[in-house]
Amino acid sequence: MAEAFIALGGNVGDVRASFERAIALLCEDGAVQLVARSSDYRTPPWGVADQPAFINAVIAVSTSLSPRALLARLQACERALGRNRGHERRWGPRPIDLDLLAYDDVALHDFGLTLPHPRLFERAFVLVPLAEIAPDRVIAGIRVRDAVARVDAGAAEKLAASPDGHSPRTTA
Repeated sequence: MAEAFIALGGNVGDVRASFERAIALLCEDGAVQLVARSSDYRTPPWGVADQPAFINAVIAVSTSLSPRALLARLQACERALGRNRGHERRWGPRPIDLDLLAYDDVALHDFGLTLPHPRLFERAFVLVPLAEIAPDRVIAGIRVRDAVARVDAGAAEKLAASPDGHSPRTTA
């Protein structure tokens, strides 16, 4: 089984409920197993400023899927939860966004898939929740806790548990 980190984000609809549905869809057949889930964070939009704030989180999973198969599953989950990449503005509003951040120690630059994620170390909205669940993980030679110290993380607001009882969790 490989270890992978997946970023979850969105700013349209009940994003936190969409996160829970996305995790359930990802893990429904056992090929992806949840290992850890960060808290949810409210963050300012990135890329296109004229839109609502985003909610972001990161999960760690173990998986028997290849990187490309895992990416395909992430995209299928997005579609199932109402995302239509063909009809949205780049970096614009969306109900759900699932990004494969890292997969074991794989370095890959292929059409449609770059690992680790090419903008991972630029984005506090990814690094802050990632550091919550994997501060000592080294990705592309950089320790996550060191990477988060290099970005302006002040705008990432950790949210309280959601009304449905969601809280960060780690499973065995």
